[in-house]
Amino acid sequence: MWGSILTEWSSLILRWLHVVAGIGWIGSSFYFIHLDLSLKARAGLPDGVQGEAWQVHGGGFYRMVKYLVAPSEMPDELTWYKWEAYTTWLSGFALMVVVYYLDAELFLVDKSVLELTPLQAGLFSFGSLALAWLLYEGACRSGLAQYELRFAIGGYLFLVGLTYAFTHVLSGRGAFNQIGAIVGTIMVANVFALIIPNQKKIVAALLAGQSPDPKLGKTSKERSVHNNYLTLPVIFLMISNHYPLLFATRYNWLIVAIVLALGPIIRHFFNARHAGKESPWWVWGVAACGMIAIALLSAAGPRDARVGSAHAPANYANVEEIVLSRCSMCHGVEPVWASIVTAPKGILLDDSAHIKRNARLIGRNAAWANAMPPGNVTEMTGDERAVIREWLAAGAPQ
Repeated sequence: MWGSILTEWSSLILRWLHVVAGIGWIGSSFYFIHLDLSLKARAGLPDGVQGEAWQVHGGGFYRMVKYLVAPSEMPDELTWYKWEAYTTWLSGFALMVVVYYLDAELFLVDKSVLELTPLQAGLFSFGSLALAWLLYEGACRSGLAQYELRFAIGGYLFLVGLTYAFTHVLSGRGAFNQIGAIVGTIMVANVFALIIPNQKKIVAALLAGQSPDPKLGKTSKERSVHNNYLTLPVIFLMISNHYPLLFATRYNWLIVAIVLALGPIIRHFFNARHAGKESPWWVWGVAACGMIAIALLSAAGPRDARVGSAHAPANYANVEEIVLSRCSMCHGVEPVWASIVTAPKGILLDDSAHIKRNARLIGRNAAWANAMPPGNVTEMTGDERAVIREWLAAGAPQ
């Protein structure tokens, strides 16, 4: 019991820290992108200043200026924005270990997708995380990132290809988490491996009385732009594990492909407004079409959905037998699964009253999606899901 309690509390604390750090990092990122785009060149600014912006907040007025490379002399105090990003990744990876690696048989492995041991799934997850970042970093350092449109299209196809592969190796939930972890790792690595080191080189040059290399700021800006356009997709992927109709359906990889496209498009709208350009209102039409497409794809049902009549009659007696044999070992007053002390989310499915009360939740997680049982550990079949689906379609008769 204590092992499960410690795991649960570790998950809660790490998730809280991850969300708080993420708010700090993404919030400051959004702010500085807005500030950078809203700067205006005006007469009388100091030498080397690209532009200025006046802002009001909390009853105070602020005058913000940006130097194109660096000021001629180092200021006495300098605030570095880095620990928000580092803490987001460190807490996120720790959470990944606690939730997905330690309970890989529930959340990372789906035997109906591919027979993997927890160790194999964990090694695949960590290895692909490192390899994906190395490929991205190599592409950037090779000079390909200078060709912005081609690099963006290539990067998009790279992430979609990874998503498709992950959904054919890991569970749907594990695949969504994995692609989100890769995008987040790329973003944090941009800060850790290039942006901050370049800023330190600029500071060192100023302290030595030298002129900083303009290329340092240019390459840092390049990576910052990448992070800007990846922010919205990674937030979506972070929260997707709460929505089985996204990650546990037949076309889950296509849903991610749409999200990876919509995120940058939506950011383009705000970037244009912040820069004082004409608002590209067409963005919201595209976003609406994309969300409708996601809704339609999520309605396709799980990958192993059966078409036509189920083998067993879709009556309540058969539904009750399926739920009791496939779900009640976890969703019971005294769960029999080793790592589960209380029924997940307090949902009981161990008698007729509880099954009828939670019929819609059963449908959402086990009939219209295959999120439950997690990892399909109790080996619920496609025919059994079809029985539940047809029973619900008939109005869940008693």
